[in-house]
Amino acid sequence: MGTMYGYGDIKLFAGSGSLKLAEEISDYLAVPLSGYDLVEFPNENLFIRLHGSVRGQDVYLIQSLGPPVHRNLMEMLIMIDCLKRDSAGRITAVFPYMAYARSDKKDQPRVPITARLVADMIEVAGADRYITIDLHAGQIQGFFSIPGDVLTAFHILSDYFLAKELNNVVVATADLGFAKKGRNFAAKLGMPLAFVEKRRTGVDPWARATTIIGKVEGKDVILVDDEVVTGGSMCEAVEILRQNGAKDVYLSFTHALLASPAAERFAKLPIREIVTTNTLPIPDDKRLPNMRVLSVAPMLAEVIIRAHEGRSVGELFNE
Repeated sequence: MGTMYGYGDIKLFAGSGSLKLAEEISDYLAVPLSGYDLVEFPNENLFIRLHGSVRGQDVYLIQSLGPPVHRNLMEMLIMIDCLKRDSAGRITAVFPYMAYARSDKKDQPRVPITARLVADMIEVAGADRYITIDLHAGQIQGFFSIPGDVLTAFHILSDYFLAKELNNVVVATADLGFAKKGRNFAAKLGMPLAFVEKRRTGVDPWARATTIIGKVEGKDVILVDDEVVTGGSMCEAVEILRQNGAKDVYLSFTHALLASPAAERFAKLPIREIVTTNTLPIPDDKRLPNMRVLSVAPMLAEVIIRAHEGRSVGELFNE
């Protein structure tokens, strides 16, 4: 691709947290991944050396901030600094999943707002722009002073279910916090919406799924959420849905963190299908037989092209 929008050619770099995803984006764009050496010294300090110059180039660093979170985050920051000091024309940090996104407010005394800290570090390191997918809360965009494209896997996931042409289905959210996005999902599929309500009872510090708002009896259910860590909320929700007469249950979520014991829990659940994306690498031992992993690579690649050429990203989603 030639020079567009005042910057040089696209240069793609893959962080160790997103190697396979970066390879898919590279194949889609027909732009090779640029090489670099990554050395970890005995004291766990990281060192990066680029194989070639990026002076004046339009650089995209693809690095999801999943486990090991601190290693991946530090690697991304060092890489951005390295690219900046080699006089890259523009640096875009592409992190499909943002770590610490749940720490977005002071909801109790004497706690940090770590999402803001992560945003500050990415900026200070030298990123000019960022691209991410399905932030836990929309207001995190306000933590960045640099421009960014906050994408969603909503279209990828909902289109998959539309193609199934399911009948007698209701969309349900695993908790009320996801109600608005759940409503959008239901509206696109032309399906009714239900909510799993969670409440704290007695001295129990954790909110537990207790009731269903909406009708699920005799219906198949698509249970939607943004990310799954241990799978506890999803499992409780499935149990409550079943108790209220739901038939086949499908799980749909963007970020498959799947920390232990999520995969083990899901393997035992009476669910028809688990539909997620590859914003985070999913190891083979966590890929269950009924799991479908949809790729976000084509979407990210199209956004990279549009960002490079100075064209609207919203038009990609008819917005």
